[in-house]
Amino acid sequence: MATFATSDQLLVIIDPAARKTDGESVRIVKDVLSAGATTKVCLPDGPEEFARVLSRRGSRRPVVVGDDGALIRAVTFLHRQRELAGCVLSVVPVGGSLGVAHALGVPTGAVAAARAVLDGVERRLDLLVDDSDGVVLGALRIPPLAVVPETAEPVAARGWLRPYQTLVRSLSVRPAQAVPRLGPARLRVEVDGRTVVDLDQPVEGISVTPGGRGGLAEVEVRPLSVGAEATPVRAAGRTVTVTGADFRYRADVTVAGPVRRRTWRVVEGAWGLTVPGAP
Repeated sequence: MATFATSDQLLVIIDPAARKTDGESVRIVKDVLSAGATTKVCLPDGPEEFARVLSRRGSRRPVVVGDDGALIRAVTFLHRQRELAGCVLSVVPVGGSLGVAHALGVPTGAVAAARAVLDGVERRLDLLVDDSDGVVLGALRIPPLAVVPETAEPVAARGWLRPYQTLVRSLSVRPAQAVPRLGPARLRVEVDGRTVVDLDQPVEGISVTPGGRGGLAEVEVRPLSVGAEATPVRAAGRTVTVTGADFRYRADVTVAGPVRRRTWRVVEGAWGLTVPGAP
């Protein structure tokens, strides 16, 4: 793991939702970071300006102050611009949804997270990338069973002629929409080309998580149980393809679909995140 010098210049991007949700934590974070490093603080008004600021970061290390949605927005933008591998991100979780950042090893307390930005280390993390250029940082769930904010389904980047419209169209948060609690689904699940569950076996749920050993995704399929609880089917691989009737999926905190086929692949060590160092 790489360590960072306090002389590093930081680009502190404060998400508008964080400013609205918890202005006091934002103020504390600014004070801690400014006391420990040279900072440039940016207050983007929305996704388009968020992307513009991130693209003009220069040699500064970007620090996103916001919730899981802001972190995912930054990772997605850098991935689509093919700049993710060479950029180490830091995040200070502020807002309502902080589960993804916490699961990745970032403290959820404002002061602890800000100190980790200054004194932490770089952790290389795997990424799930789908065939529409969408990303999954933490976990994929099929079908989505909760009411979550829904975003448009990801679309591929279209170059630098219109650099921000794709991000705005695909990542702007829409009002929360209810996702119905669906019954058992009939889906074919293939891991590295091998069918682990076919259409003749109804399933209650599928989860895919990056970060397994050797750059593999961990897959768990829960068959429909009748009477005694059915034993989950588990597999690991670098590509996961799900095929069947129209289905939706939850990628981290967003819901996408419906689609009839989607393939995810693991990109090992695709991105770097700042986390606390060993005590």
